[in-house]
Amino acid sequence: MELLKERIQRDGKIKEGNVLKVDSFLNHQMDVRLFHEIGKEFKRRFEGEKINKILTIEASGIGIACVAAEVFGVPVVFAKKTQTKNIAGDVYTTKVESFTHGRVYDIIVAKEFLGEGDSVLIIDDFLANGKALEGLSRLVKLSGAELAGAGVVIEKGFQTGGDLIRSRGIHLESLAIVESMDEKTGEIVFREQS
Repeated sequence: MELLKERIQRDGKIKEGNVLKVDSFLNHQMDVRLFHEIGKEFKRRFEGEKINKILTIEASGIGIACVAAEVFGVPVVFAKKTQTKNIAGDVYTTKVESFTHGRVYDIIVAKEFLGEGDSVLIIDDFLANGKALEGLSRLVKLSGAELAGAGVVIEKGFQTGGDLIRSRGIHLESLAIVESMDEKTGEIVFREQS
């Protein structure tokens, strides 16, 4: 998606430890017009799938998932990282290791919002080591729902997550795959996609 790649080139900042900061438009301050184009691209890439729910994980994926869900005309369910008083009753839960935060979370979805008969598209902002997508796909499997695929805005192609998810047979669509980044020069190289 050229519009996204141009925005990453212009406004992305490379930090130590292979961190790509895109918080000026993607996951802190959000460019909703860009999100709408992202949602339309996910809709195009998953054309033909009978998706009736979008699943994401709090917090950075929620904005993108909501705008994409508007394009798809379906609700969003987001996995919470902590049990709260307002999640009462039965839940699906699994553990997820966060690359960004360097810790393990229990993620939780109430059983009333995910189950048999649902066809789920997972949406997230980043794919690095694949742990968030693995955890979300486990929740889909636990619920008895069908996993239609996973849509990621930015994949770090130099990390193992994309290969891991694809090796599991999951239909993965990444809108921009970063092949390499150089903190010193600020250069970002994208993988060519068909």
